[in-house]
Amino acid sequence: MFFGKFNFYLNKVNEIHIFTCNPFSVFWKSQAQQTLAQEISYAYLDKLVDVAKKNFPRGKMYDARIEMGNMAVKKARLSYFDILSFSYLYSPNQAVNVTTPVLLQGYQFGFFINIGSIIQKPTIIKQARAEAQVSVYEKETYELGLEADVKKRYITYIQHLTILRIKSEALLDIESALKDTRYKFEKGELPLQNYNTALLMYSTQQQTKITSEADVYIAKSSLEELLGQKLEDIK
Repeated sequence: MFFGKFNFYLNKVNEIHIFTCNPFSVFWKSQAQQTLAQEISYAYLDKLVDVAKKNFPRGKMYDARIEMGNMAVKKARLSYFDILSFSYLYSPNQAVNVTTPVLLQGYQFGFFINIGSIIQKPTIIKQARAEAQVSVYEKETYELGLEADVKKRYITYIQHLTILRIKSEALLDIESALKDTRYKFEKGELPLQNYNTALLMYSTQQQTKITSEADVYIAKSSLEELLGQKLEDIK
């Protein structure tokens, strides 16, 4: 779709000529030095990344997994006490067992050690540590992906904002040309066809601006989905 800007002028014999120029040249003449990089605030982008890491629910899920992994390591360490078992036996001094004579009387204590558990414990603790570290790696991987996604959506949002501003400025130029065309048409200096063409161009540019506004709102909503709060609340 062509959104060129109409330029009107009178030649030496007062004949009206209408010509169109390249649609991109309209934008670049008024925004010759403007680039997308100039619109991006990297300090603000870093702040958005921090907000997303803090607010996005999936990050809290990974924090919970890391906490569970650390608890599993502590539990595995404490299970060393399971290796030892304690028992006691009490034989009254007055009791006389004729059938099975008891050589020891009173309290008798005993400690038992599970050799198999001693061998297994280091492996169990090592496995618990590895599982806890896996949770840390999973969170780091998630945060890298989240950071990339926030940057992508932020740049897309800035892109649509920039396009909207350019199209708004182009609409103002076309609106000014339309007023000039209407004035000359009412004075009989321009034919109806020229006036209708200018009206069509203005209407088309209005529709383009509305589409750009929708793109801005969609991009903003997509970014706020990761942030967990409105952009207006992030200073």
